[in-house]
Parts: sequence; structure tokens; C-alpha cells
Amino acid sequence: MEETVYEMPRRRRSHRHRRRRARRKRRPLTLVVLAAALAGAVLWLNRDTGLPGEHVALPSYVEQDLLPINEWSRPGTELEEIRGVVIHYVGNPGTAARANRNYFASLADGTEGTYASSHFIVGLEGEVIQCVPLTEIAYASNERNDDTIAIEVCHPDAAGRFSDVTYWRTVELTAWLCHTFHLDPERDVIRHYDVTGKRCPVYYVEHPEAWEDFLVDVAAAAESLAAEDAA
Repeated sequence: MEETVYEMPRRRRSHRHRRRRARRKRRPLTLVVLAAALAGAVLWLNRDTGLPGEHVALPSYVEQDLLPINEWSRPGTELEEIRGVVIHYVGNPGTAARANRNYFASLADGTEGTYASSHFIVGLEGEVIQCVPLTEIAYASNERNDDTIAIEVCHPDAAGRFSDVTYWRTVELTAWLCHTFHLDPERDVIRHYDVTGKRCPVYYVEHPEAWEDFLVDVAAAAESLAAEDAA
């Protein structure tokens, strides 16, 4: 009986001791699992949607007036990559940004059978209208629709040269796009002409030195934006 009396408590104590040790071993493992789950939740909440233009705040000078979703001027197709900016001219001398935006909107009924639009239009007074979100393609640059942002620019006459106020606003907008999407102005800013050979924007096709000056001005403006961010 004495052996029973003293051995049984020892076994119980030993059993409880083993359980305590097991619990102590499990606690670090449980903490690791919880930490991993928390880290996974944070990564999921901050996941990249793959749309580089999403949640980008527009400059204050841009008025957003998006076209309705339609087959002819705003198909709603996602723009999953932004590799460049394409500069166009509207080809309709003396017309304002608003008139050209409304023309794109009028294509929605399909009567003209024309596919056309752009992300931005820069007007004769330096006004800027956004027609298509930065997350979607515009019908402007043919085979480069899928990876570029299109800017249509208004001009006072058939020569197609931009007025000073329009020119500098186009420089400003293009530089902002380059800065925002980490583009190289000398390599990634192109004319419609560089995609298809179409004489657009006509003045800057006929005067390549003027186009080179434009790229220099865009690069300088983009550098200024980078310097402001770094300050």
C-alpha cells in the first residue's frame, strides 16, 4: 500500500509536468501562426491590383468629365500597363477642349462608325479635360492603345502649332504623367506619327526641332517635380 500511496502521486505530478511542458512548447508555435496570419492579412489589404493608374490623384488644373462607357469611344477595357505618353493634335482648328470632348461622347451611338477618344484634351486656354480614366484604354494610338496615355491638344489654326498657354500646359501635364508613372521623357513620350506614320501632331512632325524642344521642356519639368518630392 505504501508503494501505491507514494507512486501514484508521483505519476500524477509527472503527467501534469509533461502537460505543462507541452503547453509551453505549443505557445511559441501558436504565436508564429498568428503572426503569419496577421502578416498575410496586411499583405492582402495592400495588394497590388495591377492597374497602375488606380487611385492616382489628378493635378488641380484637370477637370474630370468622363465619357460614358460605350463601344466606340470608351470601351472600359483595363489599361494594365503604362509605358508611354502619345501626343496628338485634334486636327480641327480653333475648337475648344469641351467641343472635342463632346464629339467623343457623340460617337457612343455608333452612327458614325468611328472609334476615337483620348485620356486628356488640352484646350486653347490651357484648360484640361480628362475623358477616359487612367485605368482604361482610349481609342487614339492604334497598336499603342494598350500601354499608353493619349493627350489630344487643341490648336488655333491649320498649321497645328500649339499656342503658348496650350504648349506649356501640355508640357506640364506630360511631365506629371512621366513623373507619376516613372517614364523617360526622351524615350517614352512620342507622337502619333511615331506609331503609325500619320502626320499628327502635324506641326511637330513637319518641324522635328520643335518636337525635340518639347521633349527637353518636358524632361526639365519632370526633373522639377522629382526635386520637389525629394525636398
